[in-house]
Amino acid sequence: MGFVLKESILAGIIGGIIAAILAFCANQFLVPFPQTILDNSLGNGISGFVSGLLSGFIGVYLVLRKTAKNP
Repeated sequence: MGFVLKESILAGIIGGIIAAILAFCANQFLVPFPQTILDNSLGNGISGFVSGLLSGFIGVYLVLRKTAKNP
């Protein structure tokens, strides 16, 4: 149980860091200065979706990698 908790926390931290960097880059360079509230909402929604997708992918990947090494 401790192993799973430790790996979950590690995956969350790594995914969070990557998500923060990705969201920052998306909001800074792809949609730098939105003209309307709708554009701002769409930019934040898209970057949030991609960030969450990456976090989930990294979490699952790390768990699968660790369980493959430690059957």
